Amino acid sequence: MKHVAVLKGGWSAEREVSLNSGAACAKALREVGYKVTELDVTHNIAADLAAIKPDVVFNALHGRIGEDGCVQGLLEVMGIPYTHSGVLASSIAMDKPMAKRIFAAAGLRCPQGVTLSLDQLVKKDPIPRPFVVKPADEGSSVGVYIVLETDNRPLSQIMAGADDKTRYLVEEYIAGREITVAVLNEKPLGVTEIRPLSGFYDYTNKYTDGKTEHICPAPLPKNKYDEVMQLALKAHQALGCRGLSRADFRFDDTKSEGTFYLLEVNTQPGMTALSLSPEIAAHVGISFNELVRLLVEDARLGQ
Repeated sequence: MKHVAVLKGGWSAEREVSLNSGAACAKALREVGYKVTELDVTHNIAADLAAIKPDVVFNALHGRIGEDGCVQGLLEVMGIPYTHSGVLASSIAMDKPMAKRIFAAAGLRCPQGVTLSLDQLVKKDPIPRPFVVKPADEGSSVGVYIVLETDNRPLSQIMAGADDKTRYLVEEYIAGREITVAVLNEKPLGVTEIRPLSGFYDYTNKYTDGKTEHICPAPLPKNKYDEVMQLALKAHQALGCRGLSRADFRFDDTKSEGTFYLLEVNTQPGMTALSLSPEIAAHVGISFNELVRLLVEDARLGQ
């Protein structure tokens, strides 16, 4: 029986989401017949893994350390095969400005933007409003600000209390619809439209039941549905992702047939009851248990 260590928790801003993802994945892995050990990741993770000697690691971590290539690098050194993307794809995807350079080189359309420190950012608006401010290396919409044309407050007031040690990516605000695509093992699975009942798709709306409507399949014309599926696959391949990824887009349909703007690729998509990738997989006939089994069977070392 294959022994799977499920890494969860950790100390990033997304700890609680990771604990939920890890618990759900561990339960599913037990149900499909694996021996499972759950590890709430601490700075002693290397010693913990050496003690239990797993055959495979299922990475259910989110955010810094678990999603940015650090844990992946440790597992490479220890020689333990692991799920999801490797060191390089993970580190690039987590660094949003660097990922945007890769996407641009691949011909993928992204919102225009600049990267600044908090000190630089609050001196004056770097681009005309409306715009979006987000940490350059966080996930789950942690620390995201939508700065509207109608908001007359200075950025120093809007971002009061923001982390002054973080780099920020400032991007033009793209009007339109929130679209996401799951890709599994080099195949786009399906498209979901995300409709928050209020505000934008922030951390609260993502992880609170009843706050957001997920429409799968997304109500798009067939040619646009097929187009965004291929854009997601292209982004997955441009970064060198493997296993499961999820690409997030804005779809500006205010003129002509509509234009997709790639926002980011998530190499460690959420695996909770409210998560998008398992919902998309279920729509095409892949149960949650089968999804985690496929990820474990695809686990390996290298890129």
